[in-house]
Amino acid sequence: MAENAFTAYRRMLGAQVRSMTQYRTSFAIDLSTQTVFSVLDIVAILVIFRVTPSLGGFSLEQVLLVSSLSALGFATADLLVGNVERLRHYVRTGLLDAVLIRPLSALGQLLVLDFAPRRFGRVIFTGGLLATVLAVSDIDWTPARVMLLVVTPVAATVFFSSVFVLTACVAFWWIDSGEFANSLTYGGRDFTSYPLTVFDGLFRRVFGFVLGFGFVGYYPALGILGVADPLGMPSFFVWGGPVAAGVAALLAGIGWRTGLRHYKGAGS
Repeated sequence: MAENAFTAYRRMLGAQVRSMTQYRTSFAIDLSTQTVFSVLDIVAILVIFRVTPSLGGFSLEQVLLVSSLSALGFATADLLVGNVERLRHYVRTGLLDAVLIRPLSALGQLLVLDFAPRRFGRVIFTGGLLATVLAVSDIDWTPARVMLLVVTPVAATVFFSSVFVLTACVAFWWIDSGEFANSLTYGGRDFTSYPLTVFDGLFRRVFGFVLGFGFVGYYPALGILGVADPLGMPSFFVWGGPVAAGVAALLAGIGWRTGLRHYKGAGS
């Protein structure tokens, strides 16, 4: 049964990739456009450093490390799971009913049916950016820091993937939830592009600690750089990424199952 399901997913994914890459010029333009978006995010940081030598107490290389760690996780999650944002379209049009009658996971089908290979450009660029920043940064590598570097992009990917799924689930109750979902997904990405010290007050506490976005790039970057947290938090916070990712994945799973049970079909 599992083998048959894998074959079905593979064929659906293959058909989606072929349909997207059939027109090579159009695909190349889409791929380039997606990459440009990531480039512009980095340009924004460079523009800020044109007028200041530091940002929140961190140098350009340090800020770019924070940004590239989170950007790689977001780009990978967007590639693998980002198309779940179309759930509200499936609910509105009734296409979700057709998905549910198939003997396959509803979430799995949504992920492969709208898979967008053009998003590979972001993953390649952000991965290259991270490698470049690490090469020019003065880092005293230890086994713990190497492990932290390996774990962080994976945890960031799981975290952002969970945020994509969890915010998409709101469409089961509120179809016009696109702006709300974007405020947490893309808004969270922008938040993690900068050190937590840039933000202040309730906003930092909610987004950085309660929602867990501070553990995506900021604290892992501190651990890799060997820099103490200006906010005075414990040193073990640098390993908070996997914990935040695990909690987010658990909540996303609960949200998805609850939403499916709530959904009654387009006829209702």
